[in-house]
Amino acid sequence: MNKAQLIDAIAEKAGLTKADAKKSLDAFVEATTDALKNGDRVALLGFGSFSVASRSARTGRNPQSGQAISIPEKKVIKFKPGAELADTI
Repeated sequence: MNKAQLIDAIAEKAGLTKADAKKSLDAFVEATTDALKNGDRVALLGFGSFSVASRSARTGRNPQSGQAISIPEKKVIKFKPGAELADTI
């Protein structure tokens, strides 16, 4: 499902116009992004939670040459599904 399809589904299920559904989805994405940038956790009961974790630096291999390369530390976004979502799927 892409963004346009998600907007259509939200509009249909919530009885909103597509423009209002798009504004709602954009607001959700922006608010979630801002919270994660600040290091906060976003939890939606029954659905799941988004959080930021740090992936430590490590050594990897170039698949073409086999040469060792250094992979720097970076922050990654993690999603942990809630119990209701996990049971549904």
